[in-house]
Amino acid sequence: MAEGEKFDGILLGLAQQMEGGVPELLDTLFSFLRRKTDFFTGGGKEAAKKMLLDKFDHHERLSLQDLKIRQEEAEARARRIAKQKEKKQKELERERERELEQQQEQPKFVELSDEEAKKVQQKIDQEKQDNASASPPKDESTAEACCHRASKDDSEDEDSKNKIKPNSGNGADMPNYKWTQTLSDIELKVPFKVSFPVKGKDVVCEIKSHHLKIGLKGHEPIIDGELHKTIKLENCYWVIEDKKTVMVTLEKVNKMEWWSRLVATDPEIDTKKVEPENSKLSDLDGETRSMVEKMMYDQRQKEMGLPTSDEQKKQDVLKKFMAQHPEMDFSKAKI
Repeated sequence: MAEGEKFDGILLGLAQQMEGGVPELLDTLFSFLRRKTDFFTGGGKEAAKKMLLDKFDHHERLSLQDLKIRQEEAEARARRIAKQKEKKQKELERERERELEQQQEQPKFVELSDEEAKKVQQKIDQEKQDNASASPPKDESTAEACCHRASKDDSEDEDSKNKIKPNSGNGADMPNYKWTQTLSDIELKVPFKVSFPVKGKDVVCEIKSHHLKIGLKGHEPIIDGELHKTIKLENCYWVIEDKKTVMVTLEKVNKMEWWSRLVATDPEIDTKKVEPENSKLSDLDGETRSMVEKMMYDQRQKEMGLPTSDEQKKQDVLKKFMAQHPEMDFSKAKI
């Protein structure tokens, strides 16, 4: 405690009893000095006034310095907010530019003359004949690809068989608690079935980077196990809701993956069936949002047995190479 603050309690109590505010408080202090001390007469005619003005000037300077600091902090906050808005606006502009570029890259229709159309039709007919002559090996590779895709789907179905479907919050409803998640954090609710209102002193809540323990003092813990992934302790907290339920918020270290369980003893949820809210994507920065959207797209493609974005790029490169080298035989190539 600073030297000047140790009497704040006494002075605050005194000021609260003064209905006349600061003038009445000053009048009381000067009355005390007049009646109980020689403040006005002990040091000469002008000594008391000089002492009073010196102290006034000193604290006026301190007050102005404090005001200046507060104004500078407010201006710094305003600059930070303006900078964040400017950054967000630039990201929106870049996103619009990317959309325009994608629209411009879309193939355009070109009107052909009768002679050009005839040449194109002849080329198409020739390609059909070539494909027909090479159909057996191509059908064989296609069948093999279909079998491979079917076996992959069967293995994915087998992998999902022993997993539970996530709840509406992309977590799980357990017998004694419920948890939900976003890419950045976990929200856990633990209701206590007791007849008395729960207070903070009744709760046992131990949060560690890899372990979680929650319960009531004198009772078996409801949760006591190793967390599925690592959390940031400095951004974790718990509160009591409705005097019956403890709500815990945990921040993930890795914000690019979904948790399949809260603690090691929980059954796994099927993270392929997680449905993130689109509105939450807008809270991410441009780079992170692009990565998340790519993950979501690849996940949907896998569920439908279709190539991911990386696999599609490889196929496009191969098709382009085939188009540039028609003299080569690609009939047995697996695309």
